[in-house]
Amino acid sequence: MDYFIGIDIGTGGARTGIFDRSGKALVFCAEPIELSIPHPGWAEQNPEEWWSALCRSCRKAMEQSGLSPEDIKGLSIDTTCCTVLFSKEDMVPLRPAILWMDMRAAVEAGEMSASGHDALKYNGYGPVSAECLPAKALWIKRHEPELYREATRVYECTDWIMYKLTGRYTASLNCASCRWYYNSREGGYPVDFYRTIGLEDLVEKLPPEVLPMGECAGTLRADSAAEMGLRAGIPVGEGGADAFVGVIGLNAVDNGKMALITGSSHLHVALIDREMHSKGMWGTYPDAILPGKYMLEGGQTSTGSIVNWIKNQLCGYYAEQAKKEGVGVYDILNREAEKLPVGAEGLVALDFFQGNRTPHVDPNVRGMIYGLSLIHTPAHIYRAVVESICFGTKAIMDVFAQSGFTPNGIVISGGIVKSRFWLQAHADVCDVPLIVPKETEAPCLGSAILGAVAAGAYPDIPSAAAGMTQIDYVVEPDHAKHEEYMFYYEKYREFYELAATWMHEVTEHSRT
Repeated sequence: MDYFIGIDIGTGGARTGIFDRSGKALVFCAEPIELSIPHPGWAEQNPEEWWSALCRSCRKAMEQSGLSPEDIKGLSIDTTCCTVLFSKEDMVPLRPAILWMDMRAAVEAGEMSASGHDALKYNGYGPVSAECLPAKALWIKRHEPELYREATRVYECTDWIMYKLTGRYTASLNCASCRWYYNSREGGYPVDFYRTIGLEDLVEKLPPEVLPMGECAGTLRADSAAEMGLRAGIPVGEGGADAFVGVIGLNAVDNGKMALITGSSHLHVALIDREMHSKGMWGTYPDAILPGKYMLEGGQTSTGSIVNWIKNQLCGYYAEQAKKEGVGVYDILNREAEKLPVGAEGLVALDFFQGNRTPHVDPNVRGMIYGLSLIHTPAHIYRAVVESICFGTKAIMDVFAQSGFTPNGIVISGGIVKSRFWLQAHADVCDVPLIVPKETEAPCLGSAILGAVAAGAYPDIPSAAAGMTQIDYVVEPDHAKHEEYMFYYEKYREFYELAATWMHEVTEHSRT
């Protein structure tokens, strides 16, 4: 039987999964990667630690699987997006990598936003994120000018790992399209935009070849194969950003489906046939996941992280109760919250604990819980926050709908699938079925799918995704509950317009 490896390089570690041709997982192995915070708002890593963790996790996975290196027919990777490196032609980084979450380039991002260039349509005509490669490159050019002059190559984590695997210097069309303003249909790199923001020399440093995901970027180098416990010559598929590769691992690549990737935050991704740009959403990015398709994107900054805050800060009594019952705190929270009515007996929450990513694109608003009385318990607060997160997803879907896209199903992955309460609440608020796959390790599986395409096991990504993913179950919406939720949803929407200026003033004052 043929097997394929998917490697996920995340902020906290490298994870290797081995899958058969039907997408069944044999084994997962993870190895940690250390994070460095040299200054507030900064985040860096040593790229050699990525490679070391990748090799260790791959060797462990091969050992635990009991497979022979000859059984592995293809592999690919996904990594964090907007994790940027600088080097000469030898691809030895000249400094630690600047991670996706690093916000040092906020001033440069603001200047990009103020440029008024047409490329800003990909930001929904809203603020540019400091995480993007051009902003970070501009920061280095200003603050480390000698290093910037010395660097002849500027690229992302995905590109460096692909070089280590194949010896080829390429960029992923996925990352370039979504975060570098690359347009495969309009000449590639946005030379005019780069020139406008003071990066007229950036294009000559970027990878000259930009490959679509799943294309065979080369075969596994002998030296790398030895470190990974594999054989040389395995086809390596071009990879991409973890969340977007996860869309492939969810098989959310056909028209009408929306991928909802959950964790500390929510990411909403859909593929559509036409270009559209609007305030409150990102994209559409041409050919970012599939050739001929445009990728539409939305996101909520704080979702699972808020629930974790509730568990850690407000649930001492439930923690004791959970210990006595031999269950988790979330089990108690879900059980008690399900007993409560829609609206948590008069509570309305805002999920803006870390600002709003879309549709408002506003970093200066904060979370809120309105309606507290002496009757309310942590379970009430938990339910209100879960409802607010669902409302945030619906608000993003409403913006999508205004531009012409309404999903007929939401394919979901991440920690949320462990809670039937969460799933049902999302289905009821959004009034759309939630599709839960059997394999929830979507990025690893998506990478394995890219490896299978590169190896020729499948002719293209859609057929490979269809062949290597299975549905576990579907959560149907309760239309009556949907109508109940709409009163609270409207109040959720109205509050931003009513109080945004007030929130901005308080947020700004708290910084002084």
